[in-house]
Amino acid sequence: MHRCTARFVEQHWRPSVRWTSSAPVRRKALRSSFPVLDLPVPPSHRHVYQANVQNSSACCHKFSELSERVRKGGGDSAVTRHTQRNKKLLVRDRLRLLLDDEDYLELSPFAGLGLPYGDIPSAGCLTGVGRINGLWCVFIANDATVKGGTAYPITVKKQLRAQQIAVQNRLPCVYLVDSGGAFLPLQSEIFPDRMHGGRTFYNEAIMSAMKIPQVALVCGSCTAGGAYVPTMAEEAVMVHRIGTIFLGGPPLVKAATGEEVTPEDLGGAKLHAEVSGCVDHFAWEETEAFLYTRNIISTLNFHLPEEEEERKEEEPLQSSEELLGLAPKSFSHSLDVRLIVSRLVDGSRFQEFKSGYGATLVTGFAKVHGHLVGIAASNGELSSEAALKGSHFVQLCDQRDVPLVFLQNTASTPPLTLSATQSEVSGNRLKALGSMMSAIACASVPKITVVIGGCHGVDSYSMCGRAFDPNFLYLWPNARVSLMAPGEASSLLPPGGEQEQEEKLNRRLEEESSAFFSSGRLWDDGVILPQDTRKVLRDSLDIIKQQQYQLSTSKSQAAPLRM
Repeated sequence: MHRCTARFVEQHWRPSVRWTSSAPVRRKALRSSFPVLDLPVPPSHRHVYQANVQNSSACCHKFSELSERVRKGGGDSAVTRHTQRNKKLLVRDRLRLLLDDEDYLELSPFAGLGLPYGDIPSAGCLTGVGRINGLWCVFIANDATVKGGTAYPITVKKQLRAQQIAVQNRLPCVYLVDSGGAFLPLQSEIFPDRMHGGRTFYNEAIMSAMKIPQVALVCGSCTAGGAYVPTMAEEAVMVHRIGTIFLGGPPLVKAATGEEVTPEDLGGAKLHAEVSGCVDHFAWEETEAFLYTRNIISTLNFHLPEEEEERKEEEPLQSSEELLGLAPKSFSHSLDVRLIVSRLVDGSRFQEFKSGYGATLVTGFAKVHGHLVGIAASNGELSSEAALKGSHFVQLCDQRDVPLVFLQNTASTPPLTLSATQSEVSGNRLKALGSMMSAIACASVPKITVVIGGCHGVDSYSMCGRAFDPNFLYLWPNARVSLMAPGEASSLLPPGGEQEQEEKLNRRLEEESSAFFSSGRLWDDGVILPQDTRKVLRDSLDIIKQQQYQLSTSKSQAAPLRM
């Protein structure tokens, strides 16, 4: 439709009477009778399935080991000092008091492991999305058992990512502050740049302008720049004799003026609740503070739907445990991606789009726990036809406001010397991939990416990689993230290169392409087990959907801010 014609229709074809009501409108989803994908594993492919199972078992074992490691925080001595000497609750105990239940979505729990400056379990803070009085909220909670709550570069990156998720999905944000400030030896990687520590406060201001609620609970030290976190939040709660807020602590005061002062007199809860007014609620102990925080959340202007009838959804026909055998060990161990789709969607029902064209990309519509989604799943190397099909499908979902789920398993494509005919084919493919990337970048619908296998090269961008701002991006433990896949180092070296050099580079690719290496650097929102994917998708879609229930914003304000 021509732009001028569209404007005329918008201005002159509106109904003369607009009905409004404060009561929530109960809408009924359209019925669907999508075809069923009843796809058991073909007997001829059992050897591939078994190889994948063995690889998945090893990956899941490493997942369990790392999970146990990060749950210990800073270790036994740090936990003892935190709970017995400082009389404070552990961060996970705090979350139990804050959230309705333990069924929350934790983000990037392996962030901070294996970094050049050492291991920082969970990057020194827990972030995620959980329900408070029925409302999904982002939480950012410092773990003071890890290096005393000191902020490292990875800590800042993790906090900024949590704020970005809050903005993108319009989620209230709760800060549980217990931090000694920045780790000064790495100040050049924390302080000066655009996406360093100061961005936290910039984001707080922007979120407030967007009417995204923010609440801070000071349950520990809040020093230097960190003192602005609670003071820039809409409401703040502070705990007596545990929480402190000051730009410089007692040692700095003594060094500068010679005056001796206690932390409580300098920046305690009573001072800030009764004198400075920096905090709005004074709590005698932590349990009371969390009750205050939950009550603050209940004042937010959201109108959640009444408890709906149990969702009419069907479990997939095949067991989700079979996904362990479908998670590819490598690109050469990939089975038809429809086998994976059929184990993720309601009733294994899938309405495929353009099934006979561009077969290396599977596209279509399905429901996940009652949510209608468009699925784009890698089924081989993206051909030019597959990329054009992907562009069409992404635009179709954007037109219909249907969220997109990408199941990414992209091939690693070594550079080759091409003939004239091959160059023409390659040029067509480049053009098609560019078209698909443009469609994804411009699509305004929510996007969730799950890397089920390889995340290699430019094809990963065409499948909504991290650079294309998906609302959430998760990895399976078997996933590989690198420009080139392990074993293909020869394509990066000059002809006749030394074998030793090639082996060294392949070993490095093997180590650095691991899902856990990626997650340690926060290139994703977490490693998830294949059998948990359906639940994680359900929670992610529920979280994304909640923004439509906020009453204190208009549709014109609802567009997410790029941060």
